[in-house]
Amino acid sequence: MKPFKFKQFTVEQDRCAMKIGTDGILLGAWVSLINKPFSILDIGAGTGIIALQLAQRSNAEMIDALEIDENAFEQCVDNFENSPWADRLFCYHASLEEFVEEIAEKYDLIISNPPFYSEDYKTADESRDIARFTDALPFDELIESASLLLSDEGIFAVIIPRKEEENFIALASGVNLFPKRICRVRGNEESEEKRSILELSFDNVSSKIENLTIEISRHNYTDDYKKLVQEFYLKM
Repeated sequence: MKPFKFKQFTVEQDRCAMKIGTDGILLGAWVSLINKPFSILDIGAGTGIIALQLAQRSNAEMIDALEIDENAFEQCVDNFENSPWADRLFCYHASLEEFVEEIAEKYDLIISNPPFYSEDYKTADESRDIARFTDALPFDELIESASLLLSDEGIFAVIIPRKEEENFIALASGVNLFPKRICRVRGNEESEEKRSILELSFDNVSSKIENLTIEISRHNYTDDYKKLVQEFYLKM
């Protein structure tokens, strides 16, 4: 498994069940840094890709990541250490529950590409299944934990299946987190919306709704998508 080279960093992924995919990169590129976060937390870091993107995009002094799978954790640590921002990146090997209990820190930005259940994902590879299945991290636990770790002015950002959007927003409102921005993503003009990217905060404001289409045709990307990810991908 070859490393994945980006413009400013390289990600090794041979020990991670969840390989680098469009979802994580989209989330790391799309989330707003307008609040100039001092501290960032990536929940379920995998290779560390999102934390690395945010290190590139921001001046945040403290970028923490959390990963429960031992192989992925070790790989994430290596990827952080080999990046230009090693001094700002740190990965914890713990469950979210343990982390919430032990950390008194509040974060200005919490971000997660959570493992979600999709009917077509049961594979013969158990570690990949654990990485992919919601029962590894139920949405309600993720949302409640984020609400406890988020600073008053902070933002919580996730990417989830489009069909889960309404349910996720309802769960979040139970802990006073409300959508600020929603971006609905489709593969091409003909396909249905597959993903929702959400930014939530404790401010109950009306949401800004955006739409993003990734491709015009196979490997022919839309201008919107290129603009979003071009500071990362070598060929954009």
